[in-house]
Amino acid sequence: MTGAPHDVTIEDGGAALRLAWGDGGSARIAASMLWSECPSAQGRRRRLDGRHINAPAGLKIVRAAPIGHYAINIAFSDGHARGVYPWSLLTALARRPALEDFIAPAAAADAA
Repeated sequence: MTGAPHDVTIEDGGAALRLAWGDGGSARIAASMLWSECPSAQGRRRRLDGRHINAPAGLKIVRAAPIGHYAINIAFSDGHARGVYPWSLLTALARRPALEDFIAPAAAADAA
């Protein structure tokens, strides 16, 4: 999982972004994580001020557009569309554990 992915798709009705690399690696990043870690000036200011605001309920990704060969711009259902996400940031976010990584699916939990 390095460099630009060869495929970027919006999944689950906008709930996540799926990245696939040429080496066979892939990752799914939740819309809420992408919104919270937005590299826009507004997002950076919010984090620098220590204001870690949760993403709006029901947030969806509505568009992911390439920016040259180095990044994508992601637009969200709340109207925020100013973040330019370099591939290096998306790779780092893909490697970051998410809450879903620690929750067993209900069927597996019932079987245990």
